[in-house]
Amino acid sequence: MITLLDYGAGNVRSVINAIEHLGEAVKIVASARDIETAGQLVFPGVGAFGSMMHRLQELKLVAPLREYLSADRPFLGICLGMQALFEGSQEAPGVPGLDFLPGRVVRFNTDLSVPHIGWNGIRALQPSPLFAGMNGQERLYFVHSYHVQADNDTDVLTMTDYGYPFVSAVQRGQVVATQFHPEKSGAAGLTLLANFLAGKTIPTTPEKTPERTSLAKRIVACLDVRANDQGDLVVTKGDQYDVREAGEVRNLGKPVTLAQRYFEQGADEITFLNITGFRDFPLEDLPMLEVLRRTSERVFVPLTIGGGIRDYTDAAGHTYSALEVAGAYFRSGADKVSIGSDAVLIAEAYLKTGTASGKSAIETISRVYGNQAVVISVDPRRIYVENPEACRHALIKTDYPGPAGERYCWYQCTIKGGREGRDLDAVTLARVCERLGAGEILLNCIDRDGTNSGFDIELIKAVSTAVTIPVIASSGAGNPAHFQNVFVQTEAEACL
Repeated sequence: MITLLDYGAGNVRSVINAIEHLGEAVKIVASARDIETAGQLVFPGVGAFGSMMHRLQELKLVAPLREYLSADRPFLGICLGMQALFEGSQEAPGVPGLDFLPGRVVRFNTDLSVPHIGWNGIRALQPSPLFAGMNGQERLYFVHSYHVQADNDTDVLTMTDYGYPFVSAVQRGQVVATQFHPEKSGAAGLTLLANFLAGKTIPTTPEKTPERTSLAKRIVACLDVRANDQGDLVVTKGDQYDVREAGEVRNLGKPVTLAQRYFEQGADEITFLNITGFRDFPLEDLPMLEVLRRTSERVFVPLTIGGGIRDYTDAAGHTYSALEVAGAYFRSGADKVSIGSDAVLIAEAYLKTGTASGKSAIETISRVYGNQAVVISVDPRRIYVENPEACRHALIKTDYPGPAGERYCWYQCTIKGGREGRDLDAVTLARVCERLGAGEILLNCIDRDGTNSGFDIELIKAVSTAVTIPVIASSGAGNPAHFQNVFVQTEAEACL
């Protein structure tokens, strides 16, 4: 029996699924007594450091956690569960950590995109039972804006490079913790997790130790999900956002089956876009929540869900916040949520007043779950401009003139599945959303959707150079060369 600490933030469902997939049963911590009696304790921290520590204090779990760690009992911390072991974090000044290991947590100070999101390597500095069966060349999944600065070199298990070397795993006795997510790192992550669960005690050194690690570019598989005319959830495909063919919704298969197939074929991430979410209330969309639950039982890479992440009032007059909607998705197995049309409206409100309300979906979700949990899905279309001096939007001098020979254009944001254009450009939207707390941009393009003619390189360049958060390029891929073009010609970290 594996004891798991779930303090109520983020997606621990994936960790539970991974443990159960490996043949172990899971007991969720309900009281301090459960920590005291645990044989092996797993702490998958998710979200923001301050929220996590406040919640642990409320649950009266800080003291029993410190006692458990001090007794040198089997412990695996994941992501924020590793950062919690230290004295405190730059993310939450004045909020103490568990203070088990000397050192602090600081924000990345690099010209590279932050958060650090994706698949990177590790460089082992000492042997560990975790490394049994690993060759040292594995890539593991990271998603974080802050990293550990350990005072004692003897506590450092692995280092990883992102602009500069940082601590990616720690070990002291039977206490181990990783900044990366084993449960989201495919076969390599499951191997590492299995070593911990098996209680392996013989330290092992990986066969190879890279001199330097690097972040890989990501390929994201996207599944547009909607109900067909018979009410069944299907994966569909749009042609410039039109998903019907001969009057019927295009049906490419069942969401869970296709997601598992993409995972087995090597997709780095899976994204579900619930393309009817802007009309329907997600908490009443039980089939979509079930799709997430079932997918997270079979797919051990990150899952993103988009559609309907907004405040909502039902027929009975009960109001649900976007934070509650996101929480339901996270508890069902999502690692990130994607906000689309509402992000445009939030940005418009910000630009109108010049101040952040603190209450928008972007702000509330990132405050609780961390900015890495919030993806902004942008649906722009190209608008050509005859007189650039008369246009107040972010303009691009294009190599592809318009129908009347226009040499300048801007990218108009749309809402409601691309059916309604707004007086806001994609570059400004991305900048505002980053300022409000978003951690990633999913950049679509209505003009290229379903065309197989390649990505809109000019759009991707404009947005990726305007923000410091990662950008996922989407729309238009028709062959492998199109992906290579994006990675060579732009700053995008991923393609969809």
